[in-house]
Amino acid sequence: MHTLPRNVWLLAISQTLFMSLTVFMIFLGGIIGRSLSPSVSLSTLPVAMIVAGTASSIIPVVYTMSKIGRRWTFLGVCVYTVAVIALAITALEMQSFYLFCLSAFLFGVTTATMNQFRFAAIESVDKDASVTAASVVLIGGLISAFLGPEIAILGKDWFDTDFVGSFLLLSSCFVLAFLTLWFYHPKHISASKQSQSGRSLGVIIKQPVFIIAASSAAVGYVVMSYIMTATPMSMHVIDGFSLAQTKFVVQSHVVAMFFPSLFTPTIVKLFGLSKMMIMGVMLYLACVVIGYSHDLNNYWLALVLLGLGWNFLFIGGTSLLPKAYHEAEKFKAQSINDFLVFTMQGIASLSAGWFVFNFGWETVLLSIVPLLLIQLLVLWWWLRNKPTKT
Repeated sequence: MHTLPRNVWLLAISQTLFMSLTVFMIFLGGIIGRSLSPSVSLSTLPVAMIVAGTASSIIPVVYTMSKIGRRWTFLGVCVYTVAVIALAITALEMQSFYLFCLSAFLFGVTTATMNQFRFAAIESVDKDASVTAASVVLIGGLISAFLGPEIAILGKDWFDTDFVGSFLLLSSCFVLAFLTLWFYHPKHISASKQSQSGRSLGVIIKQPVFIIAASSAAVGYVVMSYIMTATPMSMHVIDGFSLAQTKFVVQSHVVAMFFPSLFTPTIVKLFGLSKMMIMGVMLYLACVVIGYSHDLNNYWLALVLLGLGWNFLFIGGTSLLPKAYHEAEKFKAQSINDFLVFTMQGIASLSAGWFVFNFGWETVLLSIVPLLLIQLLVLWWWLRNKPTKT
C-alpha cells in the first residue's frame, strides 16, 4: 500500500464519524417512521428524505467548497449537523412525523458533504495512489457499521421519549469530527490552475469514461439503497424478526460495504477497474437469487453480497471519474456526478417502502434485475473497447 499523507487518515476518521449518522438513520429511520407516520407505507419516508436531501444539496455544497474551500465547508457542516440533530430531537418530543422527515431531509447536507471526502482524499495523493486513497477513506465505514446502531440502541431509553438519548450521543460524533477536520489542510493548487475555466459540462459528461464512471456509481447506489431501505421493513415489520436480528443483518451489510476496501487496490491491480465493476454487478445478481427466501440466513447473505457489490461498483466509479476531468473542472464534474448518483438513489429510496408494503419483498428484488443487466452490458462494452486495464 502506498504511503499516504495525514490528510487521507484524517478524512478516514471523519468518514467514520459522518457515516455513523447514515447507518444510524438507516437502522432507526424506518422504525421511528413506523411509530410516527399516519400510514404504514410512509414508514421509510425519513430514510428516503435523507437521500432526497443529499441529491438536493450536492450542487450547493460543492459550489460552497469552490468558493470557501473544502476545509471550512467540512467544519461548517459539523456545526450545522449538531443543529439538525437538535431539530430531530424536537420532532421526537413533539411526536411530529413531518418535522422528523424535515430533519432527515436536512441531514442530506451532511451526507452530501461526506461524499466529498473521497475526492478530497484523491486530491491529496498522486494519481497512482488514487484507488488506495479512496479505499482507505471508505474503510472508515467499517467502524460506523457498528458505531451507528450501537449509539441508537445505547441511548434509546435514556429519556422518557425513545431515542432522544440516541440522537444526543450522535451529536458527539460531529463534535469529534470538527476537532479532527480542524487539522485537515487541502493540497495547495496554483492560482493559474484555479483560474482556468476548463471545458464545458456538456463536453465532460459526453465522454465514455464519464458515462461509465457515473453509471457504475449510480447503479451501485440505487440498487444498494433500494434493497437496504426495504430490508428493515421486510424483516422487522412484515416478517417479524427481532430488532436485534434486524440490526445484525444491517450491520453485516455495512461491514460488507466497506471491508473489501482493505483489498480493493490489490483487486484493481489484478483485474483492472472494468472487471472489478463487472464483478460488482454479478454480486448484485447473486444477492437477488439468494435473497428471494425470507429465511434469516438468506437475508444475511443477500445483504452481505449487496454490500460487496456496492463496494466494487462505487469505488470503481469513483476511481475512474478523475480520468474524465482536469483540475480546473473538478468541482463541476464531481457535483454533476454526485447529483446524478444521489438523485437516482433518492428515487429508489422513496419507492422502496411503497414497493415492499404493496408488492412484497420478492418484487423489490426482481424489479432491479433489468437495471443490472443493462449495466452489465454497458460495462462489457467498455471492457471490450478499452485496450488498457482501466
